[in-house]
Amino acid sequence: MHVSLTPELESRIKAKVDSGLHNNAGEVIREALRFMDTHEDWILEVKVARLREQLKAGADQLDCGEGIAIESKATLDTLFDDITR
Repeated sequence: MHVSLTPELESRIKAKVDSGLHNNAGEVIREALRFMDTHEDWILEVKVARLREQLKAGADQLDCGEGIAIESKATLDTLFDDITR
């Protein structure tokens, strides 16, 4: 398997190996994957909590009258165009 990494990630892996805690890059990657597997549920909970915060902020804005009325597909298309710019 071949994996492409950014220079920053390569540098971080090299630093882990240079610290003496790992013998090679493969060990660093394996430990990172084990960490992800072990903490997957926690990571999902954090993501869901963040999404809930964003939804609450949006709902609060709507309650304050800060929403945008979408009355047609053209209005929605314009909104998406503005967001992507």
